[in-house]
Amino acid sequence: MVAHATLPTRYGRFTIYGFEGRGPQEEAVALVRGKLHGRTTPLVRVHSQCLTGDVLTSLRCDCRAQLELSLEKIGQASSGILLYLPQEGRGIGLMNKLRAYELQDGGMDTVEANETLGFAADARNYDFSAQILKTLGATKIRLLSNNPEKVRQLESSGIRVVERVPCQPRVSRSSRAYLKTKKRKMGHLIEGI
Repeated sequence: MVAHATLPTRYGRFTIYGFEGRGPQEEAVALVRGKLHGRTTPLVRVHSQCLTGDVLTSLRCDCRAQLELSLEKIGQASSGILLYLPQEGRGIGLMNKLRAYELQDGGMDTVEANETLGFAADARNYDFSAQILKTLGATKIRLLSNNPEKVRQLESSGIRVVERVPCQPRVSRSSRAYLKTKKRKMGHLIEGI
């Protein structure tokens, strides 16, 4: 852990912790609420950075909506963590994500675009996330996610996911095709698409 501080938000009061690892892109922040060692299992969201969605409010994806829904749910829970990781574009980086956008504008879906650029459909790795959760004492969690691969990777890294809590905000017209691809090609558990 590098540092920690109080972080008041519109979703409640959190403590923000900064973490650095040994490898490239191994830095993250964790927003923590409540006591992680109490009787209740903390509600956790492992969220990958999305500049276009989280900051610039793009409707191409549901990232900002998932981030806001997660902060709201964690803010209402007795304990929880929002782990925010620099894994832009499912781990391919910002400039490659913009290249993928360009290919998508030409008719490809997100998976086809990433693969055309020479990347996996999802290049993210959750080992560092698991290390941070262990450092915080959250080895048993309720995970806010629609991604079964995230559950699998966290569990194989020693985190017990006792419940997968759906993280599904309202679907916009602009993100519907994106979500269909996540469900059909990546196995995400998304209802009503």
